[in-house]
Amino acid sequence: MYNISSMREFQLQGNLLHGSFPADIGSKFPDILTLSFDRNQFTGSIPSSLSNGWEFITSMSNCSQLQVLDISINPGFTGPLPSAIMNLSWTLQILQLEYTGISSSIPDAISNLVNLEILHVGDTSISGVLPESIGKLGNLAGLYLYNTNLSGLIPATIGNLSKLSDLHAYNCNFVGAIPSTLGKLNSLEAIDLSINRLSGSIPREIFNLPALSIFFSLSQNLLSGPLPSEVGNLVNLNSLSLYGNQLSGEIPDTIGKCTVLEGLWLYNNSFEGTIPDSLNNIIGLRVLNLSINKLAGYIPDSVGGIRDLQRLGLAHNHLSGPIPTNLQNLTSLIVLDLSFNNLQVTGNDNLCGGIPQLHLHPCHASSVENNRNWRSKCVTIALSTAGTILFLLLISICIKVMYKKVRKNNDRPYLPSVVEEQYERVSYQALANGTNKFSEANLVGKGSFGAVYKCTFHDEGTIVAVKVFNLEKSGSSKSFVAECEALRRVRHRCLLKIITCCSSINHLGQEFKALVFEYMPNGSLSGWLHQESATPTVSNTLSLEQRLDIAIDIMDALDYLHNRCQPQIIHCDVKPSNILIAEDMSARVGDFGISRMLVETTHNALSSSISTVGIRGSIGYVAPEYGEGSSVSSAGDVYSLGILLLEMFTGRSPTNDMFRGSWDLHKFCEDALPRRILDIVDTTLWLHTVIRDNTMRSTIENCLLSVISLGISCSQKQPKERTPIQDAAIEMHAIRDLYLKSAASVVQEHSEIATESADL
Repeated sequence: MYNISSMREFQLQGNLLHGSFPADIGSKFPDILTLSFDRNQFTGSIPSSLSNGWEFITSMSNCSQLQVLDISINPGFTGPLPSAIMNLSWTLQILQLEYTGISSSIPDAISNLVNLEILHVGDTSISGVLPESIGKLGNLAGLYLYNTNLSGLIPATIGNLSKLSDLHAYNCNFVGAIPSTLGKLNSLEAIDLSINRLSGSIPREIFNLPALSIFFSLSQNLLSGPLPSEVGNLVNLNSLSLYGNQLSGEIPDTIGKCTVLEGLWLYNNSFEGTIPDSLNNIIGLRVLNLSINKLAGYIPDSVGGIRDLQRLGLAHNHLSGPIPTNLQNLTSLIVLDLSFNNLQVTGNDNLCGGIPQLHLHPCHASSVENNRNWRSKCVTIALSTAGTILFLLLISICIKVMYKKVRKNNDRPYLPSVVEEQYERVSYQALANGTNKFSEANLVGKGSFGAVYKCTFHDEGTIVAVKVFNLEKSGSSKSFVAECEALRRVRHRCLLKIITCCSSINHLGQEFKALVFEYMPNGSLSGWLHQESATPTVSNTLSLEQRLDIAIDIMDALDYLHNRCQPQIIHCDVKPSNILIAEDMSARVGDFGISRMLVETTHNALSSSISTVGIRGSIGYVAPEYGEGSSVSSAGDVYSLGILLLEMFTGRSPTNDMFRGSWDLHKFCEDALPRRILDIVDTTLWLHTVIRDNTMRSTIENCLLSVISLGISCSQKQPKERTPIQDAAIEMHAIRDLYLKSAASVVQEHSEIATESADL
């Protein structure tokens, strides 16, 4: 392999390779485009063949077409960064050196790499100053300098990087003022300059950046002065972190214009004045921390209107007056200053009123009026294990909170249980970035209540599927609730796994709800059964054995939902597009958007835990009794399963134009039994090698006859005549096992005959 001079890509990332590189590696691959060694255990110095300096880099000057050089996550690589690395191909677009032992400084000659788009030297021992020549890299989109020893001023020339979208320079030793030229970076989406020694005021120009949306962090510096009113221009920003500075003045009321903020950290500063009422405009805010400031006056009622607030920190201020009773409405709140396990309300002797559990004295009209201008002393009402009374207070608060969550079950029945107990919610911005703002290129499919997108979390390289609900469509919110509640209760290998969820505000300030699932690279069963454009081949169709395995996975999933879940769960929409195919071609049942949970009533009858309105299911698959007003039942899922089985093995959709009136897929298959079974099966079955052998005709025919018969039995018009799912699953397992055993026997017999013939 080392002698293949025409090599274009050489990728070894993500292994446990060790040792050192040959010194002439670069000269051996003159046409190389991508050279990636990241996430290994290589040691020593970099071969001198990769450019003219480091013993790794020297000969890479011969690679005139090199676009990517990635040696990241190899801490064994040590030594100074040679200036020769700047003599690499002018076509170089990505240079990733993070998490290595590289030291020294970034050379002025970095400007030679004129087409560089990503420069990543984070988590290294790089030191010195950031050269002014960095501003000549006009194509740079990502600059990652975090966790290094870089020091000095941030050069003003950084404002020339017109394509820069990500600037990560946290935990360095930068000093001085933040250059106002950052305000020229109209493509910038994320800034993190936290944990440095930057001083002076925050340039107003930065607050006019139109693309700033992911996060803006200047925390833990030495910044002073006011927070400019222009902060309200950051209407697309998701996270603003300015804590741990020396900022002063009032928090501008314009902060309320940042309507898509999910996190606002202003604690440990010197802000004065009152808490702005406009905060309740940020309806998706989850974290608000204003602790350790000099804020005075009342806690405004508007804070209780931030409905998704999970963490609220107001400690160590000079607040006075009543505590708003509507804080009880914050049903997602899990931390008030510290947490519900150690509730801490920091204020002074003037605090009064509030929720009964705080045991504060009532507010009198005259005293409230007089308290407005009082200077307060800090008083802490805390819960600790040392005090029995406070322990009981904690218990009473927990009981009340749990009661309120149950009482609000109709509006928010799932979020506390799903999110707080099982899943950490992901932000809207993370999903928007991972789907390229929900672009058509990432669209996987559309359903009744929304669309599914492929989402890539670039920091982790994780690919997931995101189901975004169209909340303008009637029933979509209930669908979200139903799916969350169903998925919270189930755990089975054949059910689509939920990873997390998102209930937030989008960039337009509108409500946004989405579910994040494991990504199924092979799409849905519908795509495998009904090729619209591609010519059927062995690679894009399903073999008989694959169909049997998929059918078993579906039946096992339904058997689990019907017979092993408490309460019983009815899927209500079993169809090919809701069956996802994993990388190993196993099946996952998904889309619980209209599922129903059945619970025992006092009269020992089953009733739906969510009211049923209209017909449940999809045309062609919905049980006929649902159209007559019958209640949801497991027999309805069995009917849909039966139709699905017939479709899987005949290749015909129940909504095909050939089916009219009483002539449907069930009747079509029933009329073909038993003699014409091979006439109605999916013709793509015959593309697969195992089916071409005529000696297997009888085995295949018997198998198909059994499957079609089972599908007919499951799709009978009368619910009582349908095979129960548990029996159907057992029968399908037996059909598959018998087929595999018989097929293996036929193949073995054929092989023995062939061997005997050869011996003759």
